[in-house]
Amino acid sequence: MSETKRILLVEDEENFGSLLQNYLQLSKFEVVWMKDGAQGYSAFSKEVFDVCIFDVMMPNMDGFTLTEKIRDKDSNTPIIFLTARNMREDMIRGYKSGADDYLSKPFDIEILLLKLEALFQRTQGETVKENPIYSIGSYSYESATRLLDHTNESRKLSPKEGALMQLLCEHFNEVMPREKALKKIWGEDSYFTTRSMDVYITKLRKYLQHDASLSIQNVHSSGYKLGKTE
Repeated sequence: MSETKRILLVEDEENFGSLLQNYLQLSKFEVVWMKDGAQGYSAFSKEVFDVCIFDVMMPNMDGFTLTEKIRDKDSNTPIIFLTARNMREDMIRGYKSGADDYLSKPFDIEILLLKLEALFQRTQGETVKENPIYSIGSYSYESATRLLDHTNESRKLSPKEGALMQLLCEHFNEVMPREKALKKIWGEDSYFTTRSMDVYITKLRKYLQHDASLSIQNVHSSGYKLGKTE
């Protein structure tokens, strides 16, 4: 990565937070470390970050609430959860609140570094050879700007929402293979990435609600199909 990436780390455990900050700084990241959710939200509101790393269980504001508040004002900055809680319900809630990825403590720092590298490649390192504009019903979607336009609403999609919408548009009226989307956007095909994609599909369905003739259908064991309602 040619330029120093800025990370907002919000972690209340003193020893772990200090250790992780040092590791990330040794890996050439600039790290701002806050020790509770309220401090984290204040820092995010005042500064610009390339990625956020949040613990879940924190004083003053937990990681879920912090992520939801950030997503109300910023849908693009990638967010990774770090947590000692390994419950399935927590992971699903994390993805629903707007997180991009999830790591359970204890974890290998190299795994975190690889996940960060993959996030930066997807959100900032991609070069667009073509900038197609897709017409889907009464909507248009411009891949270069991730702008979904309708006469009633204009919305800029997050990087993952945009990548998923483009794949659906490329397969308009055809089945978009689930495995293809998972490997291209999430980098792996697993239970948790599948649940994450399901959450994003639900969001896209909501964004397309102004055109009743459009639907995103779940094709059992295969994938999803964006097309006209039959």
